[in-house]
Amino acid sequence: MQYGVCPLSLVSVRLTADNTSEMMTQLLYGDLFKVLESRKHFSRIRIAYDATEGWVDNNQIALVDESTYHEIDTLSAAFSNDLVAAVTNAKNALIPVLLGATVSNAPLLGHTFEGHVVSSRQAKPELLKTAMYYLDAPYLFGGKTPFGIDASGFTQMIYKINGYSLSRSAAQQATQGDALSFIEESEAGDLAFFDNSEGAIDHVGIIMEDNYIIHVNGKVRIDRIDHTGIFNAERGIYSHQLRVIKKLI
Repeated sequence: MQYGVCPLSLVSVRLTADNTSEMMTQLLYGDLFKVLESRKHFSRIRIAYDATEGWVDNNQIALVDESTYHEIDTLSAAFSNDLVAAVTNAKNALIPVLLGATVSNAPLLGHTFEGHVVSSRQAKPELLKTAMYYLDAPYLFGGKTPFGIDASGFTQMIYKINGYSLSRSAAQQATQGDALSFIEESEAGDLAFFDNSEGAIDHVGIIMEDNYIIHVNGKVRIDRIDHTGIFNAERGIYSHQLRVIKKLI
């Protein structure tokens, strides 16, 4: 089996081996993965952090040997804590890296990171401080950055930067943590999950103080939340129906 690391700011992970295929998620700089299948132009990978599988362009990845992969996979990760920072390569060219990039893997690529990092598990109040970096980021299915992000990508990245692991999809995340019986039991940083008309969990957001929630609906936004769900005051409607609130921290 081959192994790899993302050497670029951002790489699309697609449903099929085609650049026009739907983007399922993204690799950020420094993300590790296993190569499950390799073709002439594309490889099917499994991301080390959350086990998501998909196809990437071979021109956009860097391969590493197995021993190196396992060595760095066991080390404590450090993530970029700047909206946009940079690494410098051997030619002194700057490569931009985005919030949440795994910059502890920069030496593996022969790069030097220039910016602020977070490298230890943070206290729960830090979750919302990080979340505000993403405020007004546009919705992008499969996205994981302040320049485009989806609901579960948003919650995953907030928790990741602060030292906690979440799965990739809202439905998968809903299997983690402990369920709360009432919204009054929740505290800032807990996760609220919402379902569709068929009862499938398809949305997630982060509880704030005073019955507010930060989530992705068209963009990263702050709305009211109650026992019914998320109330969009601009439209005067409930945009999402509450299913369960989970405490992970």
